[in-house]
Amino acid sequence: MALTREEIAKRIALEMKDGDYVNLGIGIPTLVANYIPKGINVVLQSENGLLGMGEFPAEEDVDADLINAGKQTVTADTGAAFFSSSESFAMIRGGHVDITVLGAFEVDQLGNIASFMIPGKLVKGMGGAMDLVAGAQNIVVAMQHASKKGQSKILKKCSLPLTGVSCIKKVVTDLCVMEIKNEAFHLIERAPGVSVEQIQQLTDGTLIVEGDIPEMQID
Repeated sequence: MALTREEIAKRIALEMKDGDYVNLGIGIPTLVANYIPKGINVVLQSENGLLGMGEFPAEEDVDADLINAGKQTVTADTGAAFFSSSESFAMIRGGHVDITVLGAFEVDQLGNIASFMIPGKLVKGMGGAMDLVAGAQNIVVAMQHASKKGQSKILKKCSLPLTGVSCIKKVVTDLCVMEIKNEAFHLIERAPGVSVEQIQQLTDGTLIVEGDIPEMQID
C-alpha cells in the first residue's frame, strides 16, 4: 500500500539530526514540520525570512501576517528570528542550511532534479529551489513514485528542465526510500505492504536491490 503525503513526511522527519538547520520546500515537505521526533531539536528556516519556524497553527492561533514561503500560515518557536529575504538567501547560498526537503516532478539516477516547470503549463517561478540545491549540505526529495497514468518519475535521465545537477542524495516516495550513488538508485526501505517487484516495475532508472529490503518504520 502506497504511503500518504503525511506518511512520506513522517519518514523524512526521521532524517533530521539534533541541531540541524532545515529548509522545507512547498507541498509535502512543509508537512515534515509536524513530525519532528521528540528529543530532536532542529531549527526550521523559511526562505522568506524566518528562522525558528514552528508547526502549523491551530485555527485559534492563526496569524495572517506569519507565513512561510508557500504563503501558508505558520507559527514561530520561542527565540525565532525575522529578517529580510536577502539575508535568508545569504544563509542558503553560504552553505548554512544542513538539510533541505524538496518536492520534484522527476529525479534521475545521476542525482539530477526537475522541480519547477512543465513546458506548456503555467510556471509560478523558480522560487528558492535552485539556490537550495546548490547551497544545502544534504538534499532529500519527497515525491510520488509514478504519475497518475502509472509512468515512472524515477528515471535514467530527467526529461524536464533541471533545477539542479548531481545534487540529490536521497529520495522518499510513496513506495520506498532510495539513495542515489554510483549513478544508480539503491533501494534501502519499502513502504509497508509494497513489494520489491512493485517498486522495480515503476522505476525507470537503474535500481540496485541488495539483500532483504526492510519495511520502513513510520509510527
